[in-house]
Amino acid sequence: MTKHRIYTTSFASVYPHYVTKAEKKGRSKEEVDEIIRWLTGYSQEKLAEILENKTDFETFFSEAPEMNPSRDLIKGVICGIRVENIEEPLMQEIRYLDKLIDELAKGKAMEKILRK
Repeated sequence: MTKHRIYTTSFASVYPHYVTKAEKKGRSKEEVDEIIRWLTGYSQEKLAEILENKTDFETFFSEAPEMNPSRDLIKGVICGIRVENIEEPLMQEIRYLDKLIDELAKGKAMEKILRK
C-alpha cells in the first residue's frame, strides 16, 4: 500500500497556508503556533527547527514529544469527513490539526479550541 501524499509532504510547505487562513480571518501566527504546540507538545524552538528542516508530516507527528490527550475531544467535519471516524491514525492526527486551524479561522475562542 502506498503512503498518502500528505505523509511525505513537508510540514513547512503547508504551515504558511495555516497561517494565511488564520490571518485572513483576523487571527495570528502566534495563535496557529499555540495550537500546534498544544496538539503536539513541541516547543516554539523545535517548531522553528522543523519548519527550517522541512520535516515531513509523518515524521512531524511520529516525533511529537507528547500528543495532547484531549485531542480525542476534537469532533466535527473537515474535508467532508468526520475527524472522530478516521481510522488511519496519522491521517486522523493531520485532520485534528486541520480542524483546529479551521476553528481558529471561524473565530472560535482559544479556550474552546484548546479544549480547556
